[in-house]
Amino acid sequence: MNDGSSFTHNSAAYDSTVGIQAETVHNSNVYFVHPDASPQEKYKVGVRFLEDGVPSRARDMISDAIAHGHDNAEVRFHWVLAMLSGRAYHDLSTEELQRLHHASRLVRTYAEGEWKDALRVAFELLAMVSTADGESGRVLERLRALPPRRRDAILHHLDLVLTGGLKDSLWAENRDRAETARFGNDRVQRVWAYFEPDPIGPRALPPRPSTAAAARAALPVRAGLFVFVTAFLWILGILADPAAAVIELLVALGAGLTAAHSGRRWWYQEYQLKARNRMLRTPNTGDPASTGDGFTIRVRHSFDHYFSTRVPHGFAPHEWLGHTVHLRNSLVAEIAILYRESRVSVDRVNWLIRYLAEDARDRHNKGTLFDHRHRNETPAGTKALCVLALIALGITTLALLGTVASGAGALQMLLAILAVVGAVWSGRAAAYLWLEALGEEHRLVEETQEYQERLAARQVAYQNWKSFLDATRPSELEMETWLTCDKTLFVDEALRHYQLTWRDLVTHTILITSARPYKRGRVKGGPWRYSRYSFRLFLVTQDGVREVSTEFDFADARRGSDQRSNYRFDALSSVQVTERSHAGYDLELVLTNGPARNIRVKDAESHQLAPDENASEISEINLNAAGFIHTFRLLEGIAADGKGWIERNNPQNMPSFRAAD
Repeated sequence: MNDGSSFTHNSAAYDSTVGIQAETVHNSNVYFVHPDASPQEKYKVGVRFLEDGVPSRARDMISDAIAHGHDNAEVRFHWVLAMLSGRAYHDLSTEELQRLHHASRLVRTYAEGEWKDALRVAFELLAMVSTADGESGRVLERLRALPPRRRDAILHHLDLVLTGGLKDSLWAENRDRAETARFGNDRVQRVWAYFEPDPIGPRALPPRPSTAAAARAALPVRAGLFVFVTAFLWILGILADPAAAVIELLVALGAGLTAAHSGRRWWYQEYQLKARNRMLRTPNTGDPASTGDGFTIRVRHSFDHYFSTRVPHGFAPHEWLGHTVHLRNSLVAEIAILYRESRVSVDRVNWLIRYLAEDARDRHNKGTLFDHRHRNETPAGTKALCVLALIALGITTLALLGTVASGAGALQMLLAILAVVGAVWSGRAAAYLWLEALGEEHRLVEETQEYQERLAARQVAYQNWKSFLDATRPSELEMETWLTCDKTLFVDEALRHYQLTWRDLVTHTILITSARPYKRGRVKGGPWRYSRYSFRLFLVTQDGVREVSTEFDFADARRGSDQRSNYRFDALSSVQVTERSHAGYDLELVLTNGPARNIRVKDAESHQLAPDENASEISEINLNAAGFIHTFRLLEGIAADGKGWIERNNPQNMPSFRAAD
């Protein structure tokens, strides 16, 4: 992007990340619920959790809203979806089945409308789990008659509940919807923004404190001493030779005023140059012991990266880096001073580093990159006049000393010499203090103006980048929709590869984990989402388990090669979960005819939780989002009971759910 009112977006605007961005937590309030929130507000947040793929939190929020009196067909519809989302029929506890039965009896009490129709269809589909395929035609007709959003919500959240011929008849439509929506809403060009950290606000170094007051306070003493010794020398000269002394003193006065007038600007320029050199002075990068702390090193690497990719025309990257080495050192020192905080990562400052690199390139193109070197430069004539005036002042002082010597004794001569020494010392000190006071006042005005201009320009760049990110970053619903489409098409391809239909399956589960290297991000209170995923699908038939795994690049859904394995029920000897505080959750599958396989389910939480976040709650959200709970129960049951577990949990052998009429 370019600084200003408009900017151009291309791949370099987002694909130039330095290193691997570990994690990003967006400070959003989409899941925030005030302690005094009304049941209606809690319900809305619960629906948002449900739509965004966090059914466990949705169940809690919607149940709480119902318990406090907010109950109608719409609320119950979403409650039923939350109860069944990501869960198979055999995952439901006895208490949960009883609550569903109770809810089905309430359907008749609700007002007629599309929500009641959708709720009734959801219960009828649940009742079809253990019903012969030929009896599902009427329910399918009613399902297809629902508004598209209600129908799609039912099919999505009841995915693990619907099996057999019922799902077979719906699968082609489900697959077509996934194909259509998979790259919708400009997915390929927008996913990167989800993992981009929220930029930290603009800062600039403020002007250095002025020392003008201290200089002015010390000036009267030095100036008074200078006036005293000069007057004494003048008196000695008058006593020796009045005419010569008056001429010499007038010449000295004129030379002194000329030197002060012409030298003031020259002195200020040199004073500022020395001050800038002190600011630019940074540790020697060639000395490993003086490269700064870790944050400074990362800032330096980021500057090197962006300066090498934002190169003016006519420069090779290495030439531009060499040309701007002192400028980069100055900027590195500035950013390190401004943003060196324990919770500020370089990723959040990269927008500013990128802007500074682009600003340096643009200023070079305009010929103003190093304009401070020539700004207010003292003309050569003024410098020459100052030098000549100082020479004249020195010669006149020596002439005055000679005048005193011509008409005075040894004592007067000694006093004259001491007066000259005192005048030179006090005059130099007074001149320096006077110049410092004037220079500091001028510097403070100049640096204040520069500070305001820099901060304003960075504020514009910050707002441009933040607005661009906000407009580009996908919502939680979009991220969940794209992920659901990927899962659907992955399952469909596996079914076609094995030439299976849903009638052939007893059940299935899919475990979604991260694939390294990855970037990850989440909204505060929501699950982690990854730039690269690993999908592991388990298809359970009467003959055994078929396992298919692959890795996905989430931005464009590109897949790696599939890995497939098949094993009988008795080949799965044990399943166990290991929780390591510094690593995360590992799922271990032990087969009788092969080595144990470890599956990293969830990495350890390396970020700082917000004050209103609960660590165990966030962990549960992420495990549910990964499909871990259902997968573990399924594999654990098969490992424990083998085919007996399959026979008991086969939908055709389970007691039917009878929805109330």
